[in-house]
Amino acid sequence: MTAARFTGKTTGISRAALVAASATILLASAASAQTIYVSNEKDNTLSVIDGKTMAVTDTIKVGKRPRGITLSRDGTQLFICASDDHTVQVFDLASKTVVHNLPSGEDPEQFALSPDGKSLIIANEDSNIVTVVDVPTRKVAFQVDVGVEPEGMDVSPDGRWGVNTSETTSMVHWIDMEKRAVVDNTLVGPRPRYAQFTKDGSQLWVSSEIGGTVSVIDTATRQVRKVVDFHIKGVAKDRIQPVGVKLTDDGRYAFVALGPANHVAVVDAKTFEVKDYLLVGRRVWHLALTPDQKMLYTTNGVSGDVSVIDVDSLKVTKTVKVGRYPWGVAVKG
Repeated sequence: MTAARFTGKTTGISRAALVAASATILLASAASAQTIYVSNEKDNTLSVIDGKTMAVTDTIKVGKRPRGITLSRDGTQLFICASDDHTVQVFDLASKTVVHNLPSGEDPEQFALSPDGKSLIIANEDSNIVTVVDVPTRKVAFQVDVGVEPEGMDVSPDGRWGVNTSETTSMVHWIDMEKRAVVDNTLVGPRPRYAQFTKDGSQLWVSSEIGGTVSVIDTATRQVRKVVDFHIKGVAKDRIQPVGVKLTDDGRYAFVALGPANHVAVVDAKTFEVKDYLLVGRRVWHLALTPDQKMLYTTNGVSGDVSVIDVDSLKVTKTVKVGRYPWGVAVKG
């Protein structure tokens, strides 16, 4: 029997089929490579979700009251704020074990990793300070006094600014990372909970839980440029409490978790207009985008689950049950 020989010539239909098949394979590979990590505040656990099956594949015991989590720059480790243990745990993803702790100051809640991955900037809610830890040496590099009840943290893409939001003071504190000092403050709405720089670093978005707003701050002047307000039909205004914020890298969307309003707001990041409200689980708290920006995951504390949002269609496609009071979320892939 003579073997069939591929000549490299295809019809238009078969070429399209080959392209479609290749795209499907690539998308399936990307999804299967993604893993979602969720900190469960009440269970002292970490839920591990497979990005392809959307099923929990593991539940791992960690420190007491895990809240903020973030991946190391090389994607091999997960930093976990074990708030009631007053430490940051370094969790090795390959062995699924805590390999060591970092000094964090009292009651760490949220943190941000510097662009080079060498500094972890931590909010210490009980002591009104920000602690900066040198990750390679596992030592405190410096501490800075900030406002009352510090929580939200971020670092500008160029590494110049570390920012902290203080809930009771209702301010954003601008930490000059070279000078190791607060050099400016920006007044925002009551009880600011979260801060995120745009990818180019030109803006800082800050949620105000009690104010029910998000402030968009110009980084160059450190002045509020725009205040975004939210109104959901049938939902009392005092239940609209913005917490987590996630900005897409292309500058298209800002997603805002609205707490007990049980919705995620979709904001046009260029016009600052609210485009839609997506119904998710109860008390939506924090958000994480996949590296390809195709999917958004939300932690829903009271319902104890994670909502999966398709970014292109702006539709909730799945709900995944996790532990009690899921708080932080991070995606590897």
